Amino acid sequence: MISEYLKNILNGNIAFLSKAITLIESSKESDKIKASELLRECLPYANKTVRIGITGVPGVGKSTFIEAFGSYLTSLGKKVAVLAIDPSSTLNKGSILGDKTRMEKLSKNKNAFIRPSPAGDTLGGVARKTRESITLCEAAGFDVILIETVGVGQSETLVHAMVDFFLLLKVSGTGDELQGIKRGIMEMTDAIVINKADGDNIKNANFAKAEFSRALHLYPQKENNWIPKVSTCSSLNNEGIIEVWNMLEEFLKLTKSNNWFDKNRINQNINWLKQNINQQLKDDFYKDTAIQTELKKQIKNIESQQTTPFEASQKLIKIYRKK
Repeated sequence: MISEYLKNILNGNIAFLSKAITLIESSKESDKIKASELLRECLPYANKTVRIGITGVPGVGKSTFIEAFGSYLTSLGKKVAVLAIDPSSTLNKGSILGDKTRMEKLSKNKNAFIRPSPAGDTLGGVARKTRESITLCEAAGFDVILIETVGVGQSETLVHAMVDFFLLLKVSGTGDELQGIKRGIMEMTDAIVINKADGDNIKNANFAKAEFSRALHLYPQKENNWIPKVSTCSSLNNEGIIEVWNMLEEFLKLTKSNNWFDKNRINQNINWLKQNINQQLKDDFYKDTAIQTELKKQIKNIESQQTTPFEASQKLIKIYRKK
């Protein structure tokens, strides 16, 4: 079955690609084994893309921008995959997964693939298996991978660690363009694009562009020697989209010439390794029957104030280490 998956993925069979991503997202032990074999087979055909992370607070127009940007890229003859992450409810763990509806035009494009996934309990604005999904999309022959994050605007280190270019979308006219932007995300950003620069908002967008440009100059120079840029666009009117791609091509030219691109890809794989180790340890810990029994006991002790969360966690870890 794995060979059938690989054959169809390499042939660009979208239906099989969707099935393969469903397979790697599965929590079943039998599916995990199959997914691991499939990823191993796909790796030689991966890494020939541009990975772009796109983030921004809800309402900034990420989906509209991605549809305009993706449509432009397909007009250049490129195949575009969009891995869109929807926030999950903390109560029922459900997710709307409405990105195909929001990107109606792009979803019908034969050279585009849109895969919405729930964020679940994963931090950093990505789904648990986003990195693996990237590998499958690359093996399927896509040229550009766009990763739309949940858009929390503060916890984006995971998506930054799996992309080549990190783009922050902002909107002007709110009166707090620089408020709520944490130092961390500003340091990670390779470009800021002021969206919705149309109609009466053009003046505000240009003001925000100048403001962000000044702010970016306060940060230390990036190790890859790239100077982050700020531009404006109107996703609704398809204005400024070409400039965003030209900026990205300039980034790629620089980072490939100074070998940063390849170095960053190696760092991405190292981060992937560490994330998998962390996730596996976490899964093994909570699946352990002795831990499950002791955890219930410690929760009751905490409820009756017979112990502290710190003491309880230390006892659980000691039990796990002895196994």
